[in-house]
Amino acid sequence: MCGRFTLTADWGLVREWFFIELAEKMERIAPRYNVGPGQDVLAVVAHEGKRRAGMLRWGLTPSWSGRGGRKPAPLMNARAESLAEKPTFRTLLARRRCLIPADGFYEWKASENGKKQPMRVVLTDQPLFSFAALYDTYLAEDGTRHHSCVIVTTEPNRLMSTIHDRMPAILRREDEPLWLDRTVSDPNRLLPLLSPYPAEAMRMYPVSPSVGNVRWDDPACIEEVAPPEPPPTMGTLL
Repeated sequence: MCGRFTLTADWGLVREWFFIELAEKMERIAPRYNVGPGQDVLAVVAHEGKRRAGMLRWGLTPSWSGRGGRKPAPLMNARAESLAEKPTFRTLLARRRCLIPADGFYEWKASENGKKQPMRVVLTDQPLFSFAALYDTYLAEDGTRHHSCVIVTTEPNRLMSTIHDRMPAILRREDEPLWLDRTVSDPNRLLPLLSPYPAEAMRMYPVSPSVGNVRWDDPACIEEVAPPEPPPTMGTLL
């Protein structure tokens, strides 16, 4: 799954890296060290042949929410394997795809002492990357529009399988134009882009357990810490 991530890079680098041409009212974006569900996140979409950046609420509220009394809980993640099958995601896969820029993400590893150790995962071959994501717009009863997104997950690679059975779908940089191309709707062309990112191009390291508090958003979140020591073992009685 993907429950937390970071985007700490300079806004100028982000704009250059993702070829962002339109970013109204976004002169700069503050570094984010502990982004969690329910927060607004930076997203990149295709708009009239250009790349446009804006903010979306992480936690998808589908456009049909509220109809017939249905109001599902916001969706944080969507499985790549079922995007083309589930009605909630099928139309979005065809028409409303976006990139969520990041430079790292967190996952929790079960330790020998029974506690879960947060781990930060980064790429070793590039400073920034994007999660494959879908977005939608919900029109509330008061007429306000709510724009939200869901991050796609896929099967884990060799590194991630040591701590979890899912991982976020990280797009290879050369595949980002196709994912954003609004003239493409064929799932047979899109779904192969969601394969696990190569394990040999990723690094994972332990960070402070305080990352578990989503309100803690500080540079110390991404600092590497010493891994927890294993519990003491009982000595042999003679």
